[in-house]
Order: sequence, then structure tokens, then C-alpha cells
Amino acid sequence: MSQGMPGLPKKMVPLMILEILREETDGEHHLTQKEIGEKILKRYELSVDRKAVKRNIDNLIDMGFPIEYSKSTRMMPNQNTGKLEENTTTSDYWYVHDFTESELRLLIDGLLFSKHLPYNQCRELVDKLVGQSSRYFKPHVRHVYTMPATLPQNPELFLTIETLDEAIDAKRKVAFRYLEYGTDGKQRPKRREDGTVREYIASPYQMAAKEGKYYLICNYDKYDDVSNYRIDRMADVRVLDDEPVKPFESLEGAGKAGLDLAKYMAEHVYMYSSANARCRFRVTRAMISDVIDMFGSNVVFSDETDEHVTVSAHVNERAMWQFAKNFAPDVLIFEPKCLADQVRAEAERTIEAYRELEG
Repeated sequence: MSQGMPGLPKKMVPLMILEILREETDGEHHLTQKEIGEKILKRYELSVDRKAVKRNIDNLIDMGFPIEYSKSTRMMPNQNTGKLEENTTTSDYWYVHDFTESELRLLIDGLLFSKHLPYNQCRELVDKLVGQSSRYFKPHVRHVYTMPATLPQNPELFLTIETLDEAIDAKRKVAFRYLEYGTDGKQRPKRREDGTVREYIASPYQMAAKEGKYYLICNYDKYDDVSNYRIDRMADVRVLDDEPVKPFESLEGAGKAGLDLAKYMAEHVYMYSSANARCRFRVTRAMISDVIDMFGSNVVFSDETDEHVTVSAHVNERAMWQFAKNFAPDVLIFEPKCLADQVRAEAERTIEAYRELEG
């Protein structure tokens, strides 16, 4: 039942009470008869006294609705004899939801990492699951931009997401250790040259999933630019309650504006952290769909022939370098010239390395 519906008849009071208990209470959040009456008045503009609230709740319980309450015993005088007698009263009511919070989190996590559900359908199902609890239930998915395609390997991942979600909400920095693999296939925290474990301090802004991997879009505290860290490689994450984040608009390359996530994801197709540039490159006509899939529909096509087309796009330089490398020779960079020179030089080094291998 939606809020703001004045003029409802008193016969609707049981439904009003039931809706309020479902939305406002759970095992840790209770309401007294007085508080329920106040909420009915505020929400439905209907005055209901405490006795009527108690009577209707008792009827709902008798009908089998999962409503729990606290009991208290006190000594009260008998109206007939005047002697003190034990009297049991009920108070602090709450609704027992079909799922516990841990069960809901488990179901939501299963949806998040489903390989088969489209993103929009997955979000709809998550919203329905969230509706199965009180308003106090906060799933750790509000700052996740999209869903990954593969299952996580790091057992801390869900806890890390929840902690980062909390930090982003509170606009507080986080501290963490960053893991890397050794030749034995095991992950270990990165270390400094002196052998001590390195701790990272970062201002978190958003989480995003790309190509089956979670990334944290953030600012590494030592610098004033934007960084992306693999969330599945973050460990021992904690919120620094006394340290507010750096404003995103103050960072280099932000253009004194807040984070435009859709634009950021289109420019950082491989989630590399480096400068953005206006790139012009040539691709084969067969790659037009790949270009749009990778860089979005805002790219500009020109100089179209039967075999090739020139593309202009504002994109992360390292991402452009990786794209050209992955699809060479079908992708050739024209501008920036320095980037084209780097890609050509690396291609020449690769050819030379193969020649040495053969020789």
C-alpha cells in the first residue's frame, strides 16, 4: 500500500498495520503500539488509539501472520480485590520476514554472478528480493555499475564489495592490501623493496564490472589522478572513518566535474589508468561493429572506402594502444602521432624478437 492515501476507512487499519510492520520492522527494529499509531496518522491521516492498534495486531496474529512481540510481566492491582497480581503485557512488535538478511544476500550474490541473466532482468530480480525485507536491509550492490560474467575466485570478494559500498556511501577513504600472483599460482600481498607489506590508501568513487572482473574506480592517495584497482585482488579492506575522500572533480583529467560513469566506461574499455586523448585510427569495415561495441556509439566515422573507415574517438591512451595491438594489422593509429610511434616501435621489437628466436 503506498503512502499518502488519506481518507481510508478504519476497516483498513489491519492492512495499514501489516504494511507498516513489513516495511519498518525486522528482528533488530521493533515498534511499540504508540509508534505504530503515530505512523498510521502520518502515513494515512487516520487516528487510531493504542487499544485499537493492540486489538488489530492480536487479530493478525490469530490469523497466522508472522508477527512477534516482546513480553513483560509486572504487578498490577486486581480491579475486584485490590490485590497485586502478575500481569503480562506485550510490546515492541516486529514482522518475521520469509528470508533472513544472510539468506537474501546469498540469493542476491547468486544473481550478481549469474552467467545467464541479462543485466536489466538481474536488477529487477534483485529489487524484488530486496523488497522481501524491511527498509533497513541494504544489499551491497548500489555502487556496482554492471555485473561480471564469471564467478569470483577471491573468497573475500563479497565482503570487500560490502565494505567499499559503505565507504562510497560515507565518502570516506579506504585502506587495503593489493594481491599479486607468484609462479606457484598463489596470491600474496604486494611488498615494498624492504620486504614489508605495502598498504594502499585510496578515495573510492564507484565499482564497475568489465569483462568478468570487478574494478574500483578511485584515487590512489599519493597522486591526483584516477586509478582502477581489481577488487578481486584487494584484501583486508577497511574504511578510514576520519579521512574524507578527495573530491573527484579535483583530480587531473576530471575537468572539474563529477564522475560520469557511462562516459568513463566508454573511454576506459580495458580499465587502464592513463591519460585520455582524441584518437584517430583506421579499421577494416568488418570491424565497425567491434568499434561501436568497444568505444560506444559516440565515435565519428569518416573517409569511408570499400575496405576501410577512419574512426575518431575520445579514449584512454593505453586502451587505444591495447586495442590496436589486439587487432593488428586491422587497426592502425594515425593520431596521436606519439602513440602511433609507440605501437609501431613495439611491433618492430616483436618482429625482431621472433627473428632472434628463429635464429
